[in-house]
Order: sequence, then C-alpha cells, then structure tokens
Amino acid sequence: MNAVTDSFAIAPSEASSDLSPLQAVIFDWAGTLVDFGSLAPTQIFVEAFATFGISLTLAQARGPMGLSKWHHIHQLLQDERIASQWQAAFGRRPAQADVDAIYARFMPMQIAKVGQFSAPIDGAAEVLSWLRAQGLKVGSCSGYPREVLDQLLPQAAAAGIAPDHVVAGDELSAGGRPGPFMALANVLALGVTDVRACVKVDDTVPGIEEGLNAGMWTVGLSLSGNEVGYSPEELTHVSAAYVDARVAEAEAKLKRAGAHHVVRSIAELPGALKAIAKTVRKARRVQRG
Repeated sequence: MNAVTDSFAIAPSEASSDLSPLQAVIFDWAGTLVDFGSLAPTQIFVEAFATFGISLTLAQARGPMGLSKWHHIHQLLQDERIASQWQAAFGRRPAQADVDAIYARFMPMQIAKVGQFSAPIDGAAEVLSWLRAQGLKVGSCSGYPREVLDQLLPQAAAAGIAPDHVVAGDELSAGGRPGPFMALANVLALGVTDVRACVKVDDTVPGIEEGLNAGMWTVGLSLSGNEVGYSPEELTHVSAAYVDARVAEAEAKLKRAGAHHVVRSIAELPGALKAIAKTVRKARRVQRG
C-alpha cells in the first residue's frame, strides 16, 4: 500500500497540479478494480465448457480475456485443441449456434457467482477517491455483460468502488474490445473534451488496445490481473522469484501491446499518472514554442 499512501502525502495545491491537464481515467473491472487475479470469469469459463464435456485449462480460459464474453467463447472455440474436443464429442466443428449455447450456459453461472469475486483490489477505493480530489472523472468498462455487472456493481459500491460511469460489454451495437467504443462511450458520458487527456487502465491486451484505438494513454496492470492470474492467497505459496518472473512476463506482454506504462496493481497507479501528466505538460509547452 506504500504506493498509494505515498501518493497522498502531498499538499492539496501540489496534488492538483500533478495530474493537470488530465481529465479522466477509465478503468476495467475484474483484475483492475476488483477480483485480484481476475478469477471469476476464468473459473466459470472452465465450468461452462465442462457441462458440454469439453475440458479447458485455466490458461486456455484466460487466453482471450478482455473481450466481451460471447466473443471470448467464440475465440476459445477457434483453438484447435478445443475445437478437436468438440469434433470428437459432437461429430462436427463448433459453429456460431454452439457459441450461443455455451454463452447461455455461462451467463447464469456468472451471474450467480460474480458477487463472490467483488472484493476491491487493495488501494482501489483510495485511488478513486484521490482522483476525484484532483478533479478527474472516473469511468469504467468491462467485458462483463450488463446482467453480470448489475450483480457486481452494488457490492463493489458498498466497498467504495463506484465509478462515475459504467459501460458493459454487450450494450454497444458497435462492439467491444479491442475496438475503442466502450472507452469512447465513457468520454461522451463524462463530458471529456480531449481523448488525449484520458488514461485507460486495464490488465489485458484487448483492454490496452481499446485505449490505444480510442487515442488515449494506457497503463497496464501486471500482478493483479489476468496475466499472472493468482489470488492473493495463492501468491503466498510461491516464491518471490517466481512471482517476479511472472510479473516480468506480464509486463513485457502488456508493453508489446502498446501500454505506455505498466505497474503491478492499481495501488501503484498514481505514480504512472503523474508521469503521464508531466509528459503531456512538457509536450504542450513545446507545441506552444
């Protein structure tokens, strides 16, 4: 928590200038604000496929994370190892109707269990409060459908996680990640005047690509999210060296996707935001000549 508390140990007048001219930060949900390790969707994908007799590893289930859940399932069925299981079980290759069937099985399972994974990631509530104190707006979007978010949001709000706006993965006709549409819907709803003054924070490659496609700055989260995929309790059973190696792999992957900064969790976000704001201020001074 030092990254958070250190960020707050500054005078209000100094703090207000640290993030100028940024206007908004737009967050993902699982693995970013809540659900350290992004465990809820992963496990339920495994369970939903199992009801069709298809065996998924947790690593396979995590592969397309960040996409809307229907597209996540569609992408999983393109994996030859999974498609071959489907062929063996049903005598044919998976089709769109099969995506629909798995999605229909997945949804009630996800709705029933998402509340079990609504705990905020350490530092999340404090960072949101800090952002608002600096005058920034707080947006969010998710690969979760609206029905799932409707279960998650009240529990998250009770724990101090209540963004100014929320966009679900199934409610825009233009589509979801890696397209810019959910991020830009936040821009419109929040009244942001310049996408270049926005920062997208996400733990997945499609989420980083979403922010880049919207013309925003991006910050990736390595340890708390999908790429490492460990709960806090699981992390206590592995060595620090192993964790560091996994974090390094996650950081490299998110940077290859184009993330401008990568930090371990939201608790370290203030430092990254200050660095982005400083870069923007410097660029504007240069432009003014």
